[in-house]
Amino acid sequence: MPTSATARPTHPPTLWAARGRHVGSAAEDTVRKRLQRLKDDHVLDDFLDPPDDPAPAEATGTAGTAGTAGTAGTAGTAAGRTFEARWKVPGEAGDVTVRARLVLEPASAGGQEWTLLAEAEEAWDLGWPSPATMFWPDDPDVTWDRDVATGLRLRGLNTLPDDDKAVRRLLKDAGRSPWNIHVVVHEAMTPDHRGRVPLARRLPPGLRHRVVEHRAAPQQLRTVNWALEDFGVQVPRGGAVVLPGSPAPADYAAGDFSVRTVFLDGSEPTALIAAVTSFAALPRPLPDDAVAALGSLREDWRLLTLEEELERERRLVAMYAEALEAMTQSRDLYREAAERAAEALAVYRESAAAAPAGPPPPRTPAPSPLRSLTRTLDRFRNPARPPRPDTPANDSTGQDTTDPAPRPGD
Repeated sequence: MPTSATARPTHPPTLWAARGRHVGSAAEDTVRKRLQRLKDDHVLDDFLDPPDDPAPAEATGTAGTAGTAGTAGTAGTAAGRTFEARWKVPGEAGDVTVRARLVLEPASAGGQEWTLLAEAEEAWDLGWPSPATMFWPDDPDVTWDRDVATGLRLRGLNTLPDDDKAVRRLLKDAGRSPWNIHVVVHEAMTPDHRGRVPLARRLPPGLRHRVVEHRAAPQQLRTVNWALEDFGVQVPRGGAVVLPGSPAPADYAAGDFSVRTVFLDGSEPTALIAAVTSFAALPRPLPDDAVAALGSLREDWRLLTLEEELERERRLVAMYAEALEAMTQSRDLYREAAERAAEALAVYRESAAAAPAGPPPPRTPAPSPLRSLTRTLDRFRNPARPPRPDTPANDSTGQDTTDPAPRPGD
């Protein structure tokens, strides 16, 4: 099993996140029409299509700005487009507000990639409506539900290719996918039309647009398991497995998300549904680009109600007041320090002016009292000898040259 990355933000329980690709045309118009229709039907509280270059006068959107913002839809085609929507879902203690943001990347030859994050005021309930259907029509003919890693459909049943190399390449891409949940199902025998029902139709609404189902033919079991060795998982014969993704959740254990038997006879695959639901509930690491998208959802949200806008202005006023108070205190401290420095400089100059101009005369050291006492004692000891000079006369050899006193008989 692949090791999961450490020190990475985990998927908050209040968050719903998915990523895909729209391979048709006019993705922006499709989203805008869907949002307007749901707002007219009172499913959405409001939606906003903000311009790419935000201006202070257009920083917020209320119930009357959705239609106006929609007129600027073509302004951000080259740089992508961001849509915001808000709606309510039933919660334990009343209605719960959901805020969602869909980011459409610039169009390319392969279509337009999109990232959708929705956050509720409490833990996400998989029974709530899928945020994908708030922005995209739940129509099989509208091809917005392509997985970015594999190019396969999120709402369909995807049969593995016949070529072994293509199977290995596809499953490796699926195993490394950090966004959507990939499930591999092995057909023990070729099913009839009752066994060809996509798993997405049986999943809770909150999982229908986040799961990619791969179907392996009876003869492809060995090829599939060989391709999945790098991820530490295996598909039982006639069973299924939920791939760990990359990075894998810390609590992922292959045995917990492996189903030994999946009956493809039209009956509900309860064990497989339970495995997928349990995997979705794990504290999974957030992809790097999801971390940035979540930060934008929380910090750059612009679809505000009047109450939210008023509260935001109050927070701004409080923040500016704190900054002004800090600047005032800093200014006072600086002025006080400058005044003290000026006073110290003035005192120094006064003391320097009162000091004498020249250097003080050198002091003569006082004679030692011990030396005077020694001379007096010498005079009392030898009264016949003349006073001893301070410094005896010495010759060049350093010996005393004075004549000694005559001795008797000389």
